[in-house]
Amino acid sequence: MREGWQLFKIVGIPIKVQPTWLFAVAIFTTLFQPRYTAAVEPIVLSWGFALLTTLLLFASVLLHELGHALMALREGVKVVSITLFHLGGIARVEKECSTAMGNLRIAAAGPIVSLLLALGMLLVAEALTVQQPLFTILFRQVGLLNLMLALFNLLPGLPLDGGLILKALVWKITGSQKRGVQVASALGRLLSTLMIVIGGLFLWQGAGVNGLLLILIGWFGLSANRSQSQILFLQKILQDLNVDQAAGHAFRVIEADQPLRRLSQMRLHAKENAGAADWVLVCKCGRWVGWIDDQPLLNLPIQQWDRQKVEDHMQPLDDLPSISCSAALWEAVGALEKSTEGRLLVLSAAGLPNATIDRSDVGDAVLKRLGITLPASFLSVARQQNSYPMGLVVLPQVVASIQAQSTDEETSEANS
Repeated sequence: MREGWQLFKIVGIPIKVQPTWLFAVAIFTTLFQPRYTAAVEPIVLSWGFALLTTLLLFASVLLHELGHALMALREGVKVVSITLFHLGGIARVEKECSTAMGNLRIAAAGPIVSLLLALGMLLVAEALTVQQPLFTILFRQVGLLNLMLALFNLLPGLPLDGGLILKALVWKITGSQKRGVQVASALGRLLSTLMIVIGGLFLWQGAGVNGLLLILIGWFGLSANRSQSQILFLQKILQDLNVDQAAGHAFRVIEADQPLRRLSQMRLHAKENAGAADWVLVCKCGRWVGWIDDQPLLNLPIQQWDRQKVEDHMQPLDDLPSISCSAALWEAVGALEKSTEGRLLVLSAAGLPNATIDRSDVGDAVLKRLGITLPASFLSVARQQNSYPMGLVVLPQVVASIQAQSTDEETSEANS
């Protein structure tokens, strides 16, 4: 989903709207306007109350998402943004909560807010006198919409809040986050399909708007459900592949006794393999002794390049971020996200350098497992940008889910 326009921030959380939200405002205002025509004489006033009803509805949706967001912050999860769009709103988080019960609390917070809003508005509507029919209609309408929002979201299927609650409960009972996702996704697909079928029947019977709305909601549910299934598939790939199955070779070798001019010549004639130059590892008598960057070439005058040797300026190999060749690929993704270099030195079973791995290498290996082979030009662009190719920017989130599942399983084993 595109991020949309940022309006303001609440407790540091950016609040954004999609362009499609404006169409939803127009449509809902048109639908609500007839409800006020019998209670008010100037037609412009009925349109004004219809617009106010729509804005209060989306304000309620925003409060619903804020309920999720504030609970997520309480559980130690960073909230990236809240975005309103034509079918409601969504709170984006940096990563999933690492515990089943934490996920349950975050999922339940939104419907609880909606239920409280429904109760409050319906009580206000009942308290208003008959001399204020417009505001009675307004608060009763928005109260009932909040009640519908809460009950609909509690349906037990992903991506609804009820599906997230179900996933958390299955996760807690079985100790498997993956099992929770599978159960909630299956029910989510069933519910979304039923909505599309019922929406089609409504369209057939002439209830055009309601039928179309149900079809849109069902289609959105199926799309989000596919995203959950894809995340599970990506998890399996990252767990099945090892680092050595994805590693590249973005390093060069120079002897320790060579002058700095040799390093300069190497840089001049070497082809760029990524956004940054290849690492240069230093050997001496057949042994790895360190690595060297371009800083000596920048700090020293050219006249010194023939007198100064590489070994006088090399740095320890331990300074480079590294990973074992036998590590699972998801561990490499986690290490890459923590590394300022955007690249890891791959060590053999004997602890010696034999390859490198970066985000483009990881993405290429994952796509090949999916049966997709990227052209060299695509991979070159990904290396230059130090990014995952072909929309695989979700890989860090997938790894966060794997880590959360591992943490919860370790906790379960410790308590058993």
